[in-house]
Amino acid sequence: MPLTSRRLRAALLATASVTLVAATLPAPEPLGIGDRLFPHLGNPGYDVLSYDISFTYTGVNTRPLEAVTTIDARTTAPLDRINLDFARGTVRSVEVDGLGSEFATAGEDLVVDTPSWLPAGTPVRITVRHTSDPSGDKANGGWVPTSDGLAMANQADAAHRVFPGNDHPADKAYFTFRVTAPKEFTVVAGGLPAGRREHAGATTWTYRTEHPMATELAQVSIGRSAVLHRTGPRGLPVRDVVPAADRAKLEPWLKKTPAQLAWMEEQVGPYPFETYGLLVADAETGFELETQTLSLFERSLFTGAGYPEWYVDSVMVHELAHQWFGNSVSPRSWSDLWLNEGHATWYEARYAEEHARKPMERRMREAYARSDAWRAAGGPPARPDAPTPDHKISLFRPVVYDGSALILYALREEIGEAAFDRLERTWVRAHRNGSATTRQFTDLASRIAGRDLTAFFDGWLYGEKTPPMPGHPDWRSETPRSAGGGGSPAPAVHGQGPGQAPKPR
Repeated sequence: MPLTSRRLRAALLATASVTLVAATLPAPEPLGIGDRLFPHLGNPGYDVLSYDISFTYTGVNTRPLEAVTTIDARTTAPLDRINLDFARGTVRSVEVDGLGSEFATAGEDLVVDTPSWLPAGTPVRITVRHTSDPSGDKANGGWVPTSDGLAMANQADAAHRVFPGNDHPADKAYFTFRVTAPKEFTVVAGGLPAGRREHAGATTWTYRTEHPMATELAQVSIGRSAVLHRTGPRGLPVRDVVPAADRAKLEPWLKKTPAQLAWMEEQVGPYPFETYGLLVADAETGFELETQTLSLFERSLFTGAGYPEWYVDSVMVHELAHQWFGNSVSPRSWSDLWLNEGHATWYEARYAEEHARKPMERRMREAYARSDAWRAAGGPPARPDAPTPDHKISLFRPVVYDGSALILYALREEIGEAAFDRLERTWVRAHRNGSATTRQFTDLASRIAGRDLTAFFDGWLYGEKTPPMPGHPDWRSETPRSAGGGGSPAPAVHGQGPGQAPKPR
């Protein structure tokens, strides 16, 4: 038989086919799901079901962590390539369904060629061996170095600086974290413990979430920490993670959490997750962050001078309220951010009113006076201006804090307290464990009010000028020049807290 046997001809044909496919595929490019504020965030064509993420920490913050991220997903469209959001790490290898795959980078995307065409509805497993670099640009988030280890601050678009994934809150998934660290370190992550293994001077800690989570809400703490346990409403396990040397100093603050949980449950219904607690980090971030089940706080908020007790309490409640608004019910797009921050600010202010005699009406009147200036500086609440490219957290402006709580105040004045209370409870119950849009909120408000609120919401959500406040015809908005401010996150209690207070997110 000639040298070109059937077997060899088949092999040559397969090689030629692969070469032809490779030649016809377009060059790798960053993709996105069309978010107006973050055009390249998220990726089309698949839905992530779960992440299994392993990190190995050596005890040195300047050294990249070796990591393996395994993603179980289901295609929602035919794919021959999969884009993952990933930056600030070195990719060692990629497998798709156990087969080695070619990959390239484009912008902040990792672009993976699939071994074969994947029809819509196909389950797929992607395994990426990579590093996770805790050094670099701290201003835009990701790993946060602490005095004794690391924590995470991934909001809004920084999770992909830590691990590859579909980094958009519209695609929530279950998470498993497996972190190996020297035995003198304690590791805690979002969710509940799922195992711990000692080996050769190190410990591998495993945690698993019981509810889906957005990538921006992931949290892993590595440090010389104390883990403190207490019980919340209905037997909820409450777990705080603090620098070991500060446990006694922080206890007067930490012991408040069960009562704050009970208060929030009175407002909107049962706490939506498996556990809650505070992660107090010895780091200067300039903000606090509602990472799911384990909110991140700066140590200095509790130990620094100049913050009155009521103010710190209100910041704690702000991050707690986010567990319902932003975490359990996540924004479908980043233009829906006002739903997160407006509600967290609303309950923060309500708590200060009830527990520290800080009148909500006075705060909202002051916010109304500044509202036109905030809109001029950052856009209307539901159509905010894009953040500056080199400082993404500039998205978190006063207009999405008190400027958005002001909308909720106006809505309560418009439809009455009973309807407003029903709306809040229905919203978190109907969209629990999912993501939702501004339109869904306004439609629900109209149904509960029994009348069309489109005109009301158009002005309050999208108007360049602040509409008249229902029930308060005497309220006036100052001109932008005299009102001032507006390009940075609002303090937890605008106009009443310390001038340089840390900002809630």
